[in-house]
Amino acid sequence: MTEPEPESREPRAVVALTDAAVHRRTTGQEIILDGIDWTVRTGEHWALLGANGAGKTTLLRLVGAVMHPTAGTVEVLGARLGRVDMRELRARVGLVSAAQKVPSDATAHTVVLTGATGTVQPLWASYDADTRERAHALLAELGCKELADRRFADCSGGQRARVLICRALMADPSLLLLDEPFNALDLPSREDLVDALHRLAADRTDLATVTVTHHLEELPPSTTHAFLLKEGRELASGPVDDVLTPANMTTCFGRPIHVSRHDGRWYARSGR
Repeated sequence: MTEPEPESREPRAVVALTDAAVHRRTTGQEIILDGIDWTVRTGEHWALLGANGAGKTTLLRLVGAVMHPTAGTVEVLGARLGRVDMRELRARVGLVSAAQKVPSDATAHTVVLTGATGTVQPLWASYDADTRERAHALLAELGCKELADRRFADCSGGQRARVLICRALMADPSLLLLDEPFNALDLPSREDLVDALHRLAADRTDLATVTVTHHLEELPPSTTHAFLLKEGRELASGPVDDVLTPANMTTCFGRPIHVSRHDGRWYARSGR
């Protein structure tokens, strides 16, 4: 008697947008996002790309439970925006952004600790020995344990980015949002961060990530999916190899784009 095949289970959705839209009403009605259908599942690593003004930041704000849609539905970690306490939901989403406020005079270890309480300044009474050790372990996981006692202000741009990722991981989120984490990094710092994100994806198989970037060269080989935005609407989304094509990139950015891939990394240049 043959045994029945094990039932396959689709990874759960951590983000689900259905016909989501954001309209800004001022003197008229400006469409920021319109008709967005998007699902992000556990273990998926998405690149979010588009020209300046395409709506990437607004889309990330929806996914990060920072704002409500004007129309449609947005579900994050199984909770629908408009039916949940946004502050509690945001605490379960990891966010890394250069605009985040952290105590720059504090050590890297202290900055990571603030992620446990979601505060700008440390709340020392809230950090027990296990919490402090977890912060050290995260610094080691991201390849920057030697920064533990260094002032955050004295860290390089790439080091700060990795420390902020550690901070975001203190809450053990299922979803990590990276808003242009490579901004203003030099080449060695960029490559260190690419390597760190690649290792993170391998070590945390249930973690889902969304990375906003302008450059394909910044995407780690662990990137599984891509979403292209053009003028507030989806141009293409899905498995990364199906989306990051010369035709799609040319349409997205409005000029000829050549795309190539080598050793799992993407490269793009504009043709003449």
